[in-house]
Amino acid sequence: MTALVAALGGTLLLQGCATRQGFEARMGQYVGKPEADLVAALGVPVRSFNVGNRSFLQYERRFVTADAGPGWGWAGGVSVQTWDCDTTFEVVGGRVASFTSRGNDCIASAPR
Repeated sequence: MTALVAALGGTLLLQGCATRQGFEARMGQYVGKPEADLVAALGVPVRSFNVGNRSFLQYERRFVTADAGPGWGWAGGVSVQTWDCDTTFEVVGGRVASFTSRGNDCIASAPR
């Protein structure tokens, strides 16, 4: 149980340091790397498509949180938030050339 609490605490600390800049730095590490390295690290993309000699690999992350508001029963409320991040990598000649991302949850801690 203590290990679980420590792991969760560490996760919360990392989330506290998560920023858009950290996300950009993490994803930027794949630029110039082989496509196989990207897939090995991030897994199979949700979708991929080809245009000419370029390939695009899209990854999605989505989840919903719900927090109970103050009060009981009908007096209280529930706040629902959807979190998402779509990241698309462009691959040219078998190497990651660039990436774009959009969403309100494209955050990560900076790489070390």
